[in-house]
Amino acid sequence: QVQLVESGGGLVQAGGSLRLSCAASGRTFSSFAMGWFRQAPGKEREFVAAISWSGASTYYADFVKGRFTISRDNAKHTVYLQMNSLKPENTAVYYCAARSGHLVVPYGYDYWGQGTQVTVST
Repeated sequence: QVQLVESGGGLVQAGGSLRLSCAASGRTFSSFAMGWFRQAPGKEREFVAAISWSGASTYYADFVKGRFTISRDNAKHTVYLQMNSLKPENTAVYYCAARSGHLVVPYGYDYWGQGTQVTVST
């Protein structure tokens, strides 16, 4: 089992930045690829970004390229999502997820956090 706890969400004005954190506990953190997903009101959950167990490989949804950066610190068992140039359409609950194995892909995640709300005002 892996337990995931997100933090860092909040209210920010358009054009601002937030850094989300996801603290993991349980099984060996470095054996998991990690991902961030989001779900806006009335919409399905969608993939945002993923990172390999070592941090060497990353993968992003097209709509965040150049604005969001995923990273991880295996010593701290934490994965981050730095979000810059935020837009109102980025408003959603953001979820952290863990995936067994080494693939950096937008599917097949086994463990999920409870989510953190990000609200971007105009």
